[in-house]
Amino acid sequence: MKKILVIHTGGTISMKQETDGTVTLSAENPLLGKEDLLPSDIQLFEEEIFNLPSPHIRLEDMLAVKRRIDRAQEEGFYGVVVTHGTDTLEETAYFLDVTLEKRISVVLTGAMRSSNEIGSDGLYNFIRAVITAANADSANQGVLVVFNDEIHSAQFVTKTHTTNVNTFRTPTFGPVGLISKNGVYFVKEAVERQTYAIETVAGTVPLLKAYAGMDGTMFEMCLAKKVDGLVIEAFGAGNLPPSTLPAVQALIDSGIPIALVSRCSNGMAEDIYDYQGGGVGLKKMGVMFVKGLTGQKARIRLIIGINAGLSGEALIDFMTV
Repeated sequence: MKKILVIHTGGTISMKQETDGTVTLSAENPLLGKEDLLPSDIQLFEEEIFNLPSPHIRLEDMLAVKRRIDRAQEEGFYGVVVTHGTDTLEETAYFLDVTLEKRISVVLTGAMRSSNEIGSDGLYNFIRAVITAANADSANQGVLVVFNDEIHSAQFVTKTHTTNVNTFRTPTFGPVGLISKNGVYFVKEAVERQTYAIETVAGTVPLLKAYAGMDGTMFEMCLAKKVDGLVIEAFGAGNLPPSTLPAVQALIDSGIPIALVSRCSNGMAEDIYDYQGGGVGLKKMGVMFVKGLTGQKARIRLIIGINAGLSGEALIDFMTV
């Protein structure tokens, strides 16, 4: 018998639609008591650690989920499923991917339609996530996200549509596996990742997005605030307007680590362009180019690095692998 721990955290998957069309919190989780829909060799143990819409999720809540999964490993569970709201699901999944010294499968899922809406996807995604967590190959794939019969790596998956049930996609790289009527199939192997089992999530790390005509104002505000780090979603392959450079340099001179990703939905940031504000100059200044992550995930990674006590070359290596 495979024991699977289900950690419910809230979100649309546990909500209901009212008669006026709004979606609200439900007093009773509609996913409870569905074990009869699963293969006979799976035994569920369900806990509601909190019941929050995902915009309410904080780093401290992600850390609480991480700690519960740590205990689940000690308690002999075969795998863990976390149900979660979709707005910040990718951030929680990535946080777990980088902080769990994982030996068992961990799968996150959710829903785009509440339990009583026409075409609700919550129960279906939940059942498929449990089946994935009970698969012997899942433990070797890092933290996974299951939606709409696709299996995605937490490292690169992102929400791409506000309402579509096929919202979770992996730009550039694609899903790592699929779920068919007959089982779970992995088509890619997870890349090796460095993890840090942090116990704190302290620090202020803003996320700024570049735009045409941007000047140094927002960067100067970060300097005045004495932030602990900064992530920039830059243009294209990794470029900024020249008018931002003095403020960026001031941040670097003050010892504030700056990570850079592309604001594009595909590809990755690289130091290609050698003009004023181009990636070549930014990298020489000390800006860290993060490969393939979204801005929100680069922020999670930088916070983890800071709380792991990394600095200097160690932090650069961690952010740029």
